[in-house]
Amino acid sequence: MAEAAWSTDTGEAVYRSRDPVRNLRLRVHLQRITSSNYLHYQPAAQPGKDLIDLATFRPHPTASGHRPDEDEEEEAVIGWQEKLFSQFEVDLYQNEAACQSPLDHQYRQEILKLEDSDGRKNRRIFTYTDSDRFTNLEEHCQKMTTAASEMPSFLVERMANVRRRRQDRRGMEGGILKSRIVTWEPSEEFVRNNHVINTPLQTMYIMADLGPYGKLGYKKYEHVLCTLKVDSNGVIAVKPDFTGLKGPYRIETEGEKPELWKYTIDNVSSLAQPEEEEREQRVFKDLYGRHKEYLSSLVGTDFETTVPGALRLFVNGEVVSAQGYEYDNLYVHFFVELPTTNWSSPVFQQLSGITQTCATKSLGMDKVAYFSYPFTFEASFLHEDESAGALPEWPVLYCEVRSLDFWQRYRVEGYGAVVLPATPGDLSRGRVPVPAMAPFSSSRTGAHTLRVSTWRPLELGTVAELRRFFIGGSLELEDLSYVRIPGTFKGERLSRFGLRTETTGIVTFRLHCLQQSRAFMESSSLRKRMRSVLDRLEGFSQQSSIHNVLEAFRRARRRMQEARESLPQDLVSPSGAMVR
Repeated sequence: MAEAAWSTDTGEAVYRSRDPVRNLRLRVHLQRITSSNYLHYQPAAQPGKDLIDLATFRPHPTASGHRPDEDEEEEAVIGWQEKLFSQFEVDLYQNEAACQSPLDHQYRQEILKLEDSDGRKNRRIFTYTDSDRFTNLEEHCQKMTTAASEMPSFLVERMANVRRRRQDRRGMEGGILKSRIVTWEPSEEFVRNNHVINTPLQTMYIMADLGPYGKLGYKKYEHVLCTLKVDSNGVIAVKPDFTGLKGPYRIETEGEKPELWKYTIDNVSSLAQPEEEEREQRVFKDLYGRHKEYLSSLVGTDFETTVPGALRLFVNGEVVSAQGYEYDNLYVHFFVELPTTNWSSPVFQQLSGITQTCATKSLGMDKVAYFSYPFTFEASFLHEDESAGALPEWPVLYCEVRSLDFWQRYRVEGYGAVVLPATPGDLSRGRVPVPAMAPFSSSRTGAHTLRVSTWRPLELGTVAELRRFFIGGSLELEDLSYVRIPGTFKGERLSRFGLRTETTGIVTFRLHCLQQSRAFMESSSLRKRMRSVLDRLEGFSQQSSIHNVLEAFRRARRRMQEARESLPQDLVSPSGAMVR
């Protein structure tokens, strides 16, 4: 009877386990294929027939006590990093002169103890652990193909020097990171150890001595049955995979008398008992609970609230990009100006910043510099004026774009300003609804993308342009707040007559605004007092802007009607109707 189909998939299988790898157990069954495996002959006892008993052809026991049929089949259960000696190692380590390392002397003592006892239980199946020389040589001489005449490439030779093995984890003195972010002059050892991800790894080989009967212990007859690799993350790589429901693997030896062997690999690790699984779940639950408590202790459990009548503004922003400017290598200087009345910020708060110098790239017809520069700030508004006509001012974001060339020449590329969004949500969508949750219902968040158009002062004349091109430098504003209305201006009208400017590019900001106030969640008289202030703050939104425009139009129409009534009748049209 023919054996089941052979398994030809000898690829690597990867498993992940949280259990200790020392609990791993594999059962390896090895058998030589002979004609008796395919043909099962059972003679029938018929009287009167001259039949020869098959026992006549059975080989007799040898002097060593092993029968040849027993030597053709073997099974062993092997644990992780369990050492099973081969016949070659037994013959080698019995000679004390062959022992060179402490590990060799340890193996010699173990072999002598085995000889004094019942001897080795294994004959053909043996193992090489992570500490054996074979493991080092096998990792160093790995082949990329199955060709016998393969020549290792340059990459293979270099990668062979990178040992993904156990590593010494040396702590940092004082918790300071010793390695630099950029190593300008890396050594050869530094390149060899850092150009790949080096994960600590342990390896084990399950081998078989497939030599003819009576000729065990020769290196040329050794074959790898299975390779096991385990890293520090609990990842187990098995090559080839466990047999399971698949057919056995086959090995065909070479030589004058080729032989065919089959073997199977099964995972026989003992399953965890329900009590152990329950205990493990309790341990993990306790571990995760302690980690959660640790994180909570870092964050804190108390929700910080504002004082009555105050509004806190948190802005997490980003300088996204700048485009449409004349020169390359741009950087942006920006700052936030708080109104002088009713607004304040913490003492440690930094309200300005400068991005890195960024080279531009072509995007369509424009040259764009992407900064992705984050910034954050916090400000507080305390309402004090209860009059209905008092309109609170809002912080303003100013920006200045400059360029820096190879010769360290600076040029002003543009100035711009924009009022920070007064509503947390998108202006086109109106007010963001606040869920009825406490205490977090006291805050509102929203995202905004602002595109700030910029301009720069222009000096007429060819000399000014030549100076800007060759020397750098140009007209600059002494006070950046002059881009809008300076905070120090006390007059009624600000005149910029005579100032020549040139439109330049656009700076893109991305802002995530969060507003916090007790008025968002309280239904007491405080909310009624703050309602008027919040409504006036919403005047920056689209709905309030439309309302203000309509009110202004009504007032203008009323003044036009009053002016028309005061005019003489001969100046009024004959029809008596006013042109609209």
